[in-house]
Parts: sequence; C-alpha cells; structure tokens
Amino acid sequence: MTPEEHPAPSPQQEAGGEPLEATPEEPPQAGAAPEPGDQPVAGAEPAAGPTAGRRPGGDPEMHPDESGSFGEDSPDGSSEGDVSADEDTAASDELTLARTALAERTLDLQRLQAEFLNYKRRVDRDRELVRQNATFAVLSEMLPVLDDIDRAREHGELEGGFKAVADSLERIVTALGLTKFGAKGDEFDPNLHEALMHGHSPEVTTTTVDVVAHAGYRIGERVLRAAKVTVLDPE
Repeated sequence: MTPEEHPAPSPQQEAGGEPLEATPEEPPQAGAAPEPGDQPVAGAEPAAGPTAGRRPGGDPEMHPDESGSFGEDSPDGSSEGDVSADEDTAASDELTLARTALAERTLDLQRLQAEFLNYKRRVDRDRELVRQNATFAVLSEMLPVLDDIDRAREHGELEGGFKAVADSLERIVTALGLTKFGAKGDEFDPNLHEALMHGHSPEVTTTTVDVVAHAGYRIGERVLRAAKVTVLDPE
C-alpha cells in the first residue's frame, strides 16, 4: 500500500486513545472580539448562507424598520397619533365652547329685542294716552261753546259770518274725534243719557228720550259728557 492510501494518524491515535469526535464550533457571542484568525480578508466576498444578513440578537424580521412605520415618538414620549388626538380633542372643546357662547348671545339678543318691543309698545300706548287726555281736556272746555251754537241754530240765529265760524269749529272738533249723540226718539241708555225728568205715554213701549236739553259728546268709546234729556216711560 502506498503512503497516499493510508491517512496520517491523529495525535490522539498516536497516543493510543480512541479517536475523538469533532465538536461543532460555537458561533461567536454578540459583541465578542473576533479571534485573530477570523479577521475578514480584504476584498473577500461575504459568506452566503442562512446566517447571512442577520443581526446580532435575532432575525431581521424581529427588528421593526427604523424608518418610522410604527410611529415616531415625540420629545415628551408621546407618539404622533397621541398628539393628533389631543389636538382634535382641543379643537372639539373649542368648538363646543364657541357654540355655547353663540347660543347664550342669541338668547341675550332675543331677550333684548323682546324687551325693546315691549318698551316701544308701552311708549306708543302712553303717548297715545297722553294725546287723548290732552284732547279730552281741550274739548271739555269747548262744550259750552258747542251748546251755544246748537241753541243759535235751533232759533235760526246761526247766519252770516257767525255760521261760517260755527261750521269751521264743528269740523275741527269732529276731526279730533269728537262725536255728538242724543236725539228725540232714542232708547234711553243710562250709560249715555242723564234723565232730568220722567213722563208717561201710551205711544212708547220702552223708556224713550223725549227732549234733549244738552247733547252728549264722546271721543271714541270714551264718553266726554252724557246727554241731558227728559224721558217717557210706557203706561
């Protein structure tokens, strides 16, 4: 047998012992300094295999991408999602406060408008009442003059210039709302007539005005003076 056909004995075999089994080499620990013989050779290609491209401590898929796909933390420790939620909550609170303030201002405006309308109606009513009282006071002083004009007309003394003055005065008081009432044959109304004398007559079925001593006057529904009359009662 040639020397090439017999392998050289190992040191263990030369010592007379059993051949030892080769133990697998353990991978270098993370962070451990490489052995001098393990230094990479310049220009050598990286070894291909299942461990290529792995990081110390686990497979690549065990480490999330550092590009920010899981959300970057803010300097105070909160993520961008938390900051956005806080901003949305603050905006919602501000909108709620604005709506509440708007509703309060609207109610205030409506209340002020109602108060103004009530004040305006009250002022208009008081102004009209003042005007009516002034007219009432002036026309009350003119009633004797109107009575003299009526007597002059009954006696045929209302002629010439005096008649023109009387007609003008009656037109003025009528324009101010003064209305005359009370005539012979009217049914007696205690709210409008003042009975000076009573008589009886078979020609009437109810108490009726017979003679008008002084005509009555009123402004609208307000009686300025009741008519002074004599009345006839049925027999």
